[in-house]
Amino acid sequence: MPTATKRDMITELSDLTGLKHHQVAEVIDGLVELIGKKMEQGHDVTFRKFGTFEVRVAKSKIGRNPNKPKDEVLIPDRCVVRFKPGRELKERVAKLPPESIEPKE
Repeated sequence: MPTATKRDMITELSDLTGLKHHQVAEVIDGLVELIGKKMEQGHDVTFRKFGTFEVRVAKSKIGRNPNKPKDEVLIPDRCVVRFKPGRELKERVAKLPPESIEPKE
């Protein structure tokens, strides 16, 4: 199954709403920018029925250089983004037949 691109989404939303492509593109760009700003400030962003974009802290850990396995490097705590799907999205995706999804490489 191919990836749905931003252009695909713009075209489909434009057809659904009757708005022009550039108007839909502005709305999508604005939404993505706003989500990014909120997360940059440490806020989670929730869309009911879809899911939540969460800011979480990845704990520090010890890493190793593959070229020098004896050398240990401390990887510090850092903030990461996590997406937690909502119940309705999980249910919709669960209805997909597994054979319809191409394996990722």
